[in-house]
Amino acid sequence: MEVKVNKKVKSATEDELQSLTKEELIAKIIQLEAHNAQLKSIVQKSLKSHQETTDGKAKKQHRPFDFSKCFKRHILLRFYYLGWDYQGFAAQEDSIETIEHHLFTALKKVCLIESRETSNYNRCGRTDKGVSAFHQVISLDVRSKFRPEEQLEESKLAAELDYCSMLNRVLPEDIRCLAWMPMINSAYSARFDCRSRTYRYFFPRGDLDISAMEESLRHLVGTHDFRNLCKMDVGNGVVNFVRSIDEIRIRPSQLDGWSEKSYDMMYLELRGKAFLWHQVRCIVAVLLLVGQGKEEPSVVRELLDVEKNPCKPQYSMASDVPLNLYECLFNEKSNESTEREQTESDLREWIYNEDNLRRTISELQGMWMRHSVKTTMVREMLKTLQDIYNGERPICDQAVLLTQGVRSKEYCPLLQRQRCESLENRIEHYAKKRRIEVSIKSNDSNANGSDGPAKHVPAQGINNVGYVDHGVTRIEN
Repeated sequence: MEVKVNKKVKSATEDELQSLTKEELIAKIIQLEAHNAQLKSIVQKSLKSHQETTDGKAKKQHRPFDFSKCFKRHILLRFYYLGWDYQGFAAQEDSIETIEHHLFTALKKVCLIESRETSNYNRCGRTDKGVSAFHQVISLDVRSKFRPEEQLEESKLAAELDYCSMLNRVLPEDIRCLAWMPMINSAYSARFDCRSRTYRYFFPRGDLDISAMEESLRHLVGTHDFRNLCKMDVGNGVVNFVRSIDEIRIRPSQLDGWSEKSYDMMYLELRGKAFLWHQVRCIVAVLLLVGQGKEEPSVVRELLDVEKNPCKPQYSMASDVPLNLYECLFNEKSNESTEREQTESDLREWIYNEDNLRRTISELQGMWMRHSVKTTMVREMLKTLQDIYNGERPICDQAVLLTQGVRSKEYCPLLQRQRCESLENRIEHYAKKRRIEVSIKSNDSNANGSDGPAKHVPAQGINNVGYVDHGVTRIEN
């Protein structure tokens, strides 16, 4: 089965508008009015920010940078960011508070690239609102001081532009470039040549039964259909929810200095090639229910059995704040490498600048100090109040508060809750709205395994069959 996403166009023709029903026209007008109000708000905020920045002074005139006189080189760029105050990594039309927006603003400000469109850009992972990354990597073409034939010489690498320091001077303090890697193959992609991504989700021990949670983890390892442990993004063409988790475990991160295990910090670590939208946060939410004794460890196995449970039960996700894209590993050779290029690895050593690393560590220490002082103050208050408290049951709600949404007084087991729509119903819904087009592929394939011609079918004819994901994979948030 083939799914095609219909991208929104900027304007509709008169004939297209004539073909719409009254209800469709009303819906379109409401949508346009809401978008117009949103754009006005963005423009007003932008103008206000600009006025505050310039403070009434005349804007300086800068001579345009002539990129036609520059050499270029293809690199991997590694950086970290604390995403708590951002609207996600990927650039958005209705917000400038994204990591990519600040990154490209910095790249253009220091004249490393002319534009995003001409930079041969790819990102390794796409994290959503509130999610951080310690090992985010992008690939792109940047300005170089040297000719292409000289760029991999040791002396030239040492004398190359200090990309990380240049960017860090103009990036926000919670986004920092750490290292760069010179590449031979200009087709090497941080997205398509990444072989594994590791996420860490940090959480306090509280009164969680870690052993029960670890028992649940065993069901998650391997290849499964995770439609009940993610948010289905059918509107963007994602209809295949089969993914593989290569490794998953719980480890201690930081032990409490006052010998109270409930304040120990732990982390859940997951490694795989790709993750679905909200997959990690949904997995954590279910594991927290198991750790609290509200669900049996076997509930994870039940949720992975999509034939028995085709519809996801309704439950709240875990918070986005503790989630971190912690490590990315890459293929030695690009998928686009030719046979002639197979003799040598595409990867090199990461290049760190000692001064830049020292400044970054010092800045992180300052950030740690500010947050740690606040944490210690709160911890002292808790200790004093706990000494006064004489309740029969100790209060250990640290981990419980990670789950979003309203907590009901009486707990309803997951498998007895109201269910969300099935995948088939969602596909039919978006097909009716003309957001996606669904067609079934012919069973006939040629000797090379390529797909046969696609046959368009109405959404009502969709049954519970296998689907094909055409590269619209969302990386976890």
